[in-house]
Amino acid sequence: MTAFPPSRLRSLAAGALLAAAGAASLPAAAQEVTLKFHHIWNPQAMASVNVIGPWCDKIAAESNNRMKCQIFPAMSMGGTPAQLVDQVKDGVADVVITLPGYTAGRFPSTEAFELPFMCNSAEAGARATWDYMGKYSLKEFPGTKLLATWVHDEGYVHTRDKPVKTLADFKGLKMRAPTRQTNKLLASLGASPVGMPLPAIPDAVGKGTIDGFLLPWEVMPSLKLHEMVKYHSETDPSRPALYSAVFVFAMNQAKYDSLPADLKKVIDNHSGAAFSQQIGKIWDNSQAAGRKLAQERGNAFYTVPAAELDNWVKASQPLYADWIADMDKRGQNGKQMLQDARDLLAKYRTK
Repeated sequence: MTAFPPSRLRSLAAGALLAAAGAASLPAAAQEVTLKFHHIWNPQAMASVNVIGPWCDKIAAESNNRMKCQIFPAMSMGGTPAQLVDQVKDGVADVVITLPGYTAGRFPSTEAFELPFMCNSAEAGARATWDYMGKYSLKEFPGTKLLATWVHDEGYVHTRDKPVKTLADFKGLKMRAPTRQTNKLLASLGASPVGMPLPAIPDAVGKGTIDGFLLPWEVMPSLKLHEMVKYHSETDPSRPALYSAVFVFAMNQAKYDSLPADLKKVIDNHSGAAFSQQIGKIWDNSQAAGRKLAQERGNAFYTVPAAELDNWVKASQPLYADWIADMDKRGQNGKQMLQDARDLLAKYRTK
């Protein structure tokens, strides 16, 4: 065995440390990342085609394919839609799109935008929810980085066997809604609310478990729901929509924090206020295609006039007071929060 003098040993040790440091830095510089992206839609859905696919393509291109998505559509990683918020928080999934309202009462601040007759523009709603949630909601999403927030296009009433034209027509109907506030809305209008996530609707309509549902046009084609109902009750376009639901595009915070600076920048370039607004526009522009299929099938359409909508608005008034009281009990200023939501919607509606 060759013996080295102490000075030579120190030199070799230093060289080994430098080599190790260099080797360690190489993977960091060329780090490759696969993001597990889990969501509720099938691959043909509007959101899959127009939002999720393009986002994944962009982050791959801008990272020179060092960061890619592994997409798991239609809850194919397992669990239920309501569990997506925990899957991304806990790192089971790296990225998700979901509705906070699927977990009733867990994200109470976001429900300001799920109260009835708040919004009739997904783009305005997207801009408003981004500002509002940055102020009021981040603490409700620990371990989670919000990349975008928005609401869908206008929500309407779709029924299988009879049209809904007046407040009295809701009586006796079993109706699906996506969130706690929309279930409360249906009850206030006289229907029997049935809570369930989106993928469960076709089976429930087919079996007669529900008589109809509240949904925007965007999502109807992917589940062929226009083939399962005959009547569509839309609201006077001069008035805010019957309801909206809030979406979040969210990333595991620890996963984001683990990225090298250049990959963080790629994520940052495709998140935030402008990205939220872009998604809102996509939802607004999706209405016509969804509606067209129902027209081609010969379904019946009815526009609820403003005068009749006034009856619906009056019937649902207690929901606002209840939500304000709930937020006050939680140590927040519910009245101010609701006013902020309305002010933001009004601000962005005019732009």
